[in-house]
Amino acid sequence: MKAKIHKELLATSALAMLLTLLFSMLAFYGIFKEQVFADLRADAMLLKSMHVFEKPETLCPDSYELEPDKLRITVIAAEGAVLFDTNAAAGSMESHEDRPEVREAFLQGEGSKSRRSKTLDKKLFYYAVDLGNGSVLRISREARSFLAVALDLLPMAVAAVLLLLPVCLVFASYFTKSLMRPIEQMAETLSEPDAAVVYKEFVPFMTTIRRQHEDILKNAALRQEFTANVSHELKTPLTAISGYAQLIEHGMAGEENIARFAGEIHKNSKRLLSLINDILQLSRLDEKNQEPDYTAVDLYRLSEDCLCQLEMVARRQGVTIRLSGKSAVIRADRHLMEELLYNLCDNAIRYNNQGGLVKVTVSETAGQVCLSVQDSGIGIPKEHQMRVFERFYRVDKSRSRATGGTGLGLAIVKHIAAQHGAEVFLESEEGKGTEIRVVFYRK
Repeated sequence: MKAKIHKELLATSALAMLLTLLFSMLAFYGIFKEQVFADLRADAMLLKSMHVFEKPETLCPDSYELEPDKLRITVIAAEGAVLFDTNAAAGSMESHEDRPEVREAFLQGEGSKSRRSKTLDKKLFYYAVDLGNGSVLRISREARSFLAVALDLLPMAVAAVLLLLPVCLVFASYFTKSLMRPIEQMAETLSEPDAAVVYKEFVPFMTTIRRQHEDILKNAALRQEFTANVSHELKTPLTAISGYAQLIEHGMAGEENIARFAGEIHKNSKRLLSLINDILQLSRLDEKNQEPDYTAVDLYRLSEDCLCQLEMVARRQGVTIRLSGKSAVIRADRHLMEELLYNLCDNAIRYNNQGGLVKVTVSETAGQVCLSVQDSGIGIPKEHQMRVFERFYRVDKSRSRATGGTGLGLAIVKHIAAQHGAEVFLESEEGKGTEIRVVFYRK
């Protein structure tokens, strides 16, 4: 970027120099023309005041023959006939009635023009003045073209460019550093929200960058915390499995304990598998390039299937499960909806009381479908209700581990709901139970 700005400043400087030289030459040429016309007018007025050309028949053209770059003197009659000319035979010349400087002199007393002479085939500066006797005195001199003047000025222009070029290099370098310094300072103070932004045009850009930077840091912290939690959660069942296996391996477990130790190994293995499955599911949900496979899904029929799967689990827990409502079809990923329902119902059974009830309700109103999972379990204290959807967050860690909970179920539910544009609402009272509603909005 710095090199590009430096090059563009140099290119701008070079263009500015060329344009300045061009306009200077044009201005100089304009001044040059004005000076030539001023000199011609002074000469014409002087000759008029001498009254020498009022009787052109008495003049001898040869005595006034001038160099091509000197004055040319012509006397023209009212009807346009040339009465006298110092550089051509007057009798052989065509009528000058149509010459603009001559017409202007007859009408206004004086006239001037720069044009190409038909007689001499050269570009001349003309100045004509009315002699007051029905004729016009016109004097002229050869005109130098703009190109000729520019060529004369070219050595001086080249010298000026060579002198200004090092100056442009120095200033381009200085201004490049001056422009880049605030940007470099912004890069250094990226993590400082109160740092001033020199260029106001960069304020939206820096706001976005800082927000993204904060998001990156936050995500990095979350990943680090997640990794630490995963390591800890995996370590607990693995330690238990390893410990019980070593006791059996070294014969330290009596015959009466082998079955119990094997049961503990089995229970911790199941917990470990559940934890790994939930972690994999969250990883898949976190993949931004993985789009859900949307199809028509009947939430009521899906809830029936889910409760059938959990019937045996609920019986072992002494919990009654009940489904109410009616058929309601939404556009959703069937596999993810099964995962959402299973986690909600499994949690409702897991954290319920002996003889408790889990009620699943599917309802439909204008523009939305609501899935409600309500239990009569232990409930969630108010201070924990805002955090239960966080990964690995547990209200009662000892009970969660005893029941085999991973602390990821509600995090998965919230993630799936967000992918489907749904909202999750929680209502709970400690000791009385919890209701979680997932509201799907029709588009």
